[in-house]
Amino acid sequence: MAGLAAVLLLTASGGAHAAEPGGKGSGTGSLSDNAGNPKVTSEVSHVQIVGGGGKAKNTVKLNPKDPNWEAPACWYEPKTTPKELKERMDELKPEKPKKEDKEEKPILDPGADATDLSNALLGQAKNILDNYYQTDKYDDYNLDQQGKGMFWEGVRNPNKADDPAADACSEHAIWVPKGKPPKDMPLAVSPKILAEYAYEELPIPETDISLNPDGKQTVNLDTWVWMDETRFKPVSVTARLDLADGTTLSATTTATPTSLTLEPGTDDAKTHPASGKCVYKNGKIGEEYKAGKKDRTPPCGVRYLRATSGNGSYPLKATLTWKAEWTSTDGEGGPLPTGTFSTTRNLTVKEIQSIVRD
Repeated sequence: MAGLAAVLLLTASGGAHAAEPGGKGSGTGSLSDNAGNPKVTSEVSHVQIVGGGGKAKNTVKLNPKDPNWEAPACWYEPKTTPKELKERMDELKPEKPKKEDKEEKPILDPGADATDLSNALLGQAKNILDNYYQTDKYDDYNLDQQGKGMFWEGVRNPNKADDPAADACSEHAIWVPKGKPPKDMPLAVSPKILAEYAYEELPIPETDISLNPDGKQTVNLDTWVWMDETRFKPVSVTARLDLADGTTLSATTTATPTSLTLEPGTDDAKTHPASGKCVYKNGKIGEEYKAGKKDRTPPCGVRYLRATSGNGSYPLKATLTWKAEWTSTDGEGGPLPTGTFSTTRNLTVKEIQSIVRD
């Protein structure tokens, strides 16, 4: 059966691939599961990403703080009408033998042409699938139910196209009547699954901090730290699936910055506040330094107590924490894992007797 799977993947799917985020996918998918058993799965999702996507310039993926959390690697969604499924099966036609092949060789003959082997295996698979959808499970592909429902098929999360976990959605295409959610299908597409997929597509800006002084730091002089409030604000992404009955299933995931945690890179330093956690307040984190503030303590910053030696530096690590939550048009919603993204600035600290700040 492993050989059967290989032939089906090469012959039937035409190299099916995951859809690019932000648009509808297309393709025929594969006709076997990971074990080589004939199946009808689609590979390509019709879910669309609206409102950003993860490919915007200077953006990154959010790192869940919970190391055990992952977005689903696959799910089932309505994909195929009875007519379309039958047409897909009818398209599985054996390749024509090469003109120079004048005599038919047994399939197991070591000298058999690869096309002969492919045709035989493809024929076996087509017979199995035809029987399944024509007589064993359904009556002639449910053609008499055209317009009254859809076959739901397993699709891969476009971000996890090569993840072995995506093989969990490799069951036969399943008939679901219109308006009736599929039973006994834990990975059937839902607002929550869409929200978790959208979590991966959030266009999180790279954690870029502003400093004053911005060049070399000075022992016992406070360094003010802040973030550009025009960049670091809530971001949202919507994942939507247009259904055949004219309705839309969608979920919107929103991430909001909540705090910036500073780690000076040395014990010979203190942070402002003492916890090192600068809270997101009034739409911003920290406060930009301006003339006239030299005698004030920064709401977010660091003070180094010892100079760096030689060509050394202190790695100031800044970690921005984002709270994530989701909502949907059907009223469902809730929290998603808190995420983070970090950056490191290597700072040189010098000794100086008199301090003058512009």
